[in-house]
Amino acid sequence: MPFQFGWFSTGRDLAARQLLQAAWGKMKEGFIPGEITFVFCDRERGETEQSDLFLDLTEELGLKTITFSSRRFRPELRQADRDQWRTEYHQGVMEKIASYKNALFVLAGYMLIVSPEMCQRYPLINLHPALPGGPTGAWEEVIEELIRQRADFTGAMMHLVSPELDRGAVVSYYSFPIQSGAFAPLWEEDPVKRGPLFWLIRQEGVRREIPLICLTLKALAEGRIRIKDGRVVDSKGEELKGLSLTQEVEEYLEA
Repeated sequence: MPFQFGWFSTGRDLAARQLLQAAWGKMKEGFIPGEITFVFCDRERGETEQSDLFLDLTEELGLKTITFSSRRFRPELRQADRDQWRTEYHQGVMEKIASYKNALFVLAGYMLIVSPEMCQRYPLINLHPALPGGPTGAWEEVIEELIRQRADFTGAMMHLVSPELDRGAVVSYYSFPIQSGAFAPLWEEDPVKRGPLFWLIRQEGVRREIPLICLTLKALAEGRIRIKDGRVVDSKGEELKGLSLTQEVEEYLEA
């Protein structure tokens, strides 16, 4: 039986669609020996143009799709007590995905913080646009912090989702330098927010995210890495601090 993945996304932009399309395509061609058994989206039809396009894509690909609007779920509680809202919303999510217990869940552009209970009940991995130990938050915040720190490298990682934001055990990662080459002259300018340096870092990060996800799912489906009792282990069961896929990501881009 192919390795089973569940896919979570808010579907907020083109990148969300590209990630799903790429992973699905690599499974269809056999590069990843797995299948997406369902897609979960926290937007329903009619909420935003972008999420509607995402739902159009899941329909086009023939994927089982589960929707449950986070915007429409108890908005008064969300404003009054965000933690309690998160718990109750994800209790509803867990009820909707209860029949998919054997799947590994991939968060790719899912913009909500998952409740602690859901983190502990299911194996979830998340794409985070920073290196292990790097800045937390959305990609915009990460890049702004990298510029403030005048960082030498950046990258992205897949990690286990844990109650502590963006700090779960690292599954895989890649890195690339941001002080040399085309980046170098941009540091000489005043690196204002959202200037040329900001967007070049974003561009180079985005083009590596699809390879990272596809190569990580391939490694999981082939058993090179496994999730066991909240830990990341290799094929022999020995604990890993994250599988470096830097070289494989660059080779993927050159292929």
